[in-house]
Amino acid sequence: MASYVSLRRTLDAAAPRVPIVLLLIAATLASTACGNRDVVIPDLTEAEADQILFERGTQALVEESWSTAREYFVQIRDNYPQSPLRAQARLGIVDSYEGEGTDVAYVSALSELQEFLRLYPPTHELAPAAQFKLGMVYFNQMRRPERDQTETRSAITEFETFIERYAEFAEPQLLADTRARLRDARDRLSDSNFMVGRFYYRLRYYPGAIDRFREILDDDPGYTRRDAVYFHLADSLATIDRGPEALPLFERLVSEFPSTEYLIDASLRIEELKVAMDLDGP
Repeated sequence: MASYVSLRRTLDAAAPRVPIVLLLIAATLASTACGNRDVVIPDLTEAEADQILFERGTQALVEESWSTAREYFVQIRDNYPQSPLRAQARLGIVDSYEGEGTDVAYVSALSELQEFLRLYPPTHELAPAAQFKLGMVYFNQMRRPERDQTETRSAITEFETFIERYAEFAEPQLLADTRARLRDARDRLSDSNFMVGRFYYRLRYYPGAIDRFREILDDDPGYTRRDAVYFHLADSLATIDRGPEALPLFERLVSEFPSTEYLIDASLRIEELKVAMDLDGP
């Protein structure tokens, strides 16, 4: 233990000249040495210090110790401007905020990511990851379809930005993840619009329902649940005697979604419309 006391005095005397993180790491190593006199305390350079900080921050993330991880990464960001780990540390800070998952933490994550994308050029190797994380911050805050969709629209914007800027050189898996999350976000927005259209449909306000359903098909032709849109749009049109517009939609529904829950009703409506149109013909 005497060696620890001696080292502590040496560290105190050197404090004005040695970065605080080196003092902390050296003190930790000295504490370990108290139980084993054979342990050799190495001389730490700044390169070794930032590596140790990064490893400990990464381990804290694995252990879901979010604030502890953030402290390690912030040390690298603020005290080691020349460290090759600084960019990774910034994203580690974002990961710690995302892990907390609170509204305040998401605001802090957005700020950190926006600063990252301001400081580093689009060609930086971690820029695609930062852009993806920016979209995910909004994605993780998306609300249910019946609620306000501001975060959903922001997520769509950031994922589309990723594809525009990084699709050519991003890692295939990251690009695939971005496209999948973009599809999820677009589905959420279309779900929200569909709920409004179905509300009009149930009120028998068919012009409003038709406008909303057509908007979904125009803005999001890849909508995963467009079979429901086809059916309700076609049925709205047929109900107000616009059979020639309704028939192709029913037929498209049956063709594109042979297993849809609307298959029987759509097939019946197709036959009804064909008979009616034949009877009304010359």
